[in-house]
Amino acid sequence: MSAVGAVEVATFCPMCVSRCGATATVEDGRFIGLGPDPAHPTGRAVCVKGKAAPRVAEHHDRLLRPLRRTAPKGAPDPGWVQISWDEALDTVAARLREIAAESGPEAVVFGSASPSTSALSDSVDWITRLRRAFGSPNYVNSMELCGWGRFLASTYTFGAAVPGAFMPDLENAGCILYWGYNPSVSRLVHATATVDAVNRGARLVVVDPRRTGLASKATHWLQVRPGTDTALALGLTHVMLENDWYDEQFVRSWTNAPLLVRADTGRLLRADELAGQPGSADDYVAWDEMDGTPVVHRPGSRTVGAGSPRLALSGLVTVDSAHGPVECRPVLEVLRQHCRAMTPAATEAATGVSADAVVATARTLWESRPLAFYTWSGLEQHANTTQMIRGVNVLYALTGCLDAPGGNVLFTPVPTNPVDGLELISPQQRARTIGVEDRPLGPARFEFVTGESFYTAALEHRPYRARALVNFGANLVMAHGNSARGRNALASLDFFVHADIFPSPTSDLADLVLPVASPFETEALRVGFEVSQRAQSHVQLRRPVVQPAGEARSDLQIVFALAERLGLGHHFWEGDLHAAWSHQLAPSGITLDALRAEPRGLTAPLATAYRKYESQGFRTATGLVELYSETLADHGYAALPTFVEPPLSPRSRPDLGEDYPLVLTCAKSLRYCETQHRQVAELRRAAPDPLVEVHPDTAAARGIEAGDWVRVLTPNGTVTARARLNAGLAPDVVCAQHGWWQGCDELGLEPSDPYADGGVNLNLVLRQTPGDPTSGTSPLRASLCELARA
Repeated sequence: MSAVGAVEVATFCPMCVSRCGATATVEDGRFIGLGPDPAHPTGRAVCVKGKAAPRVAEHHDRLLRPLRRTAPKGAPDPGWVQISWDEALDTVAARLREIAAESGPEAVVFGSASPSTSALSDSVDWITRLRRAFGSPNYVNSMELCGWGRFLASTYTFGAAVPGAFMPDLENAGCILYWGYNPSVSRLVHATATVDAVNRGARLVVVDPRRTGLASKATHWLQVRPGTDTALALGLTHVMLENDWYDEQFVRSWTNAPLLVRADTGRLLRADELAGQPGSADDYVAWDEMDGTPVVHRPGSRTVGAGSPRLALSGLVTVDSAHGPVECRPVLEVLRQHCRAMTPAATEAATGVSADAVVATARTLWESRPLAFYTWSGLEQHANTTQMIRGVNVLYALTGCLDAPGGNVLFTPVPTNPVDGLELISPQQRARTIGVEDRPLGPARFEFVTGESFYTAALEHRPYRARALVNFGANLVMAHGNSARGRNALASLDFFVHADIFPSPTSDLADLVLPVASPFETEALRVGFEVSQRAQSHVQLRRPVVQPAGEARSDLQIVFALAERLGLGHHFWEGDLHAAWSHQLAPSGITLDALRAEPRGLTAPLATAYRKYESQGFRTATGLVELYSETLADHGYAALPTFVEPPLSPRSRPDLGEDYPLVLTCAKSLRYCETQHRQVAELRRAAPDPLVEVHPDTAAARGIEAGDWVRVLTPNGTVTARARLNAGLAPDVVCAQHGWWQGCDELGLEPSDPYADGGVNLNLVLRQTPGDPTSGTSPLRASLCELARA
């Protein structure tokens, strides 16, 4: 209930990817409350983090004025002095121009917090536009840790971001698969929609080492051993193929399942290799079982042989090539044989999921279609994450539910002009992205630099020296593994400017710090809320609830001001943000004036078009869903999803397993946005200390009781946390939390040194390597440890 005399303001909460529609309560110019707005397409509920937004905005630790360092980087006190915005912006522009003139614009790296776990979704496209206009191909925003699987790795199967853009159609799903995803913590709007779906009879399958969130409502909870998800995906695929539980029409017509794979080279057979007929190396070959003749598939023709039931999906055929007979198998047969070793029993041995559960889950996935699925960082922080994603993608493709009602659907978006400035950077400059030579198919292919590659460029000058960082909110040393190396990398830069709401261990290493307004103090445009057609059709101009604290400015204001100082104002509507937004909105027919008149936003009259691939095909080499990826094979990676034991496990490292017999995984807390907001008493009171979850039997064997401070010992050092007993964990798995260092004055909790051995910063003892061969993703979710009472 609102306070007497209070005003309620329609808004949405941008603090995480859920972007829940909300109502802010303001009294006497003070932001005092945030609650749900059921009229909004994402407004059913607001989480505990959103409810604490007023306390975040008014916290006394806020950065209020631009600051300049006066002490050397290694000094205990940076010696901050306040400066004016003009001095700060002029300094940034002068230093960036100087470094670009000496070393090229690629020597300047841009960075931001992940837009999934912060309010950077307001400005990420504009930061990207500034970076490209400046000429830098280098962007550090934790893509390898949060987004690679959902948005980019899936392009090697679907040619599109599935499920990042093709969202689960929860309103119509018959079965929902959440793999490494807990929406109760990560995306509340999905959690409420899932509860509705289960209540109307939809089946729910949850794959997670921990029985968390909605797992209690699941038909099947598969407790997978951390890092073995590829084996589970292959095991499920094996059962589905052996029982013919797959959509034959979709698989035959719209995947590369009928295309022939040469037994001698492992490559797809090309039309120019056939004997006695002209053909192109760009065309592929299938086999007509009735006539016993090859059928040529041209990628532009969409389906293979118009989806003819005559095309072979199994067996071995001999094709007359220009160089003699060649034995070939259809892709689906190669996949079937590849999965044959991963029987239910073998899957149980590899993953810990019982053989019976594997079979029962495969049956549910097939019989309860349409199937909608989603994954999150539970699959994106492993040393084999790309193969995990491929495994889940191939499994999903067999169901035939892509872009179909109740499946994963690309909801029709509101038409807009793109503003990320792709046209402002040349292909030649994009090819200079840090890390692209080492991992040509990884994030660097898309202008994203991994934390490990950035640190290497800063410290070892490979492939060239990273000299400067322009960073919006990313707490790099706390978000990435090997915090000490991150500190050293940031300290080595010639120039580092950091924009943020609060100070952090990362901002402590900057030369200049710029104060950022909280998202409830700023104006921002949101086009599309993603999770349903109604939500994706919604456009909202979020107005400021209160005035910015001190001299804080929005990230957008900083971006536009820097663009002008750098001589790039002509790419930014000469600094006029409203003109830029009007340009962005122009194709929609929606105006800023109309949005200001409707604070809750406007919903465009859009309908979902299903199965768009029937007219557009897929953006892959074959024009089809690629169960078998020759693109990956050409770069030395497995063409089919392949399980490899995690490199840091008791099984792969028996030399370490004797001293560190437990598997260490991690998960984020319900109450905090990653490394943020532990200084807020309203949030901290119920979760004052870092936790390590451990099975009661494992704890008892070590003399550990609930609430004890324990040491988490790893090959790289020790961290400390309080024990929480969790009988839902496997006895050989423990789960810790990252992001801890802050104190909380109101509760008398002191801050901790993030670089101290025996402290509370988990990422100090986790490493960025050995990383995923394709993406460079760090193995944060599967490593080795032992526990002992502190």
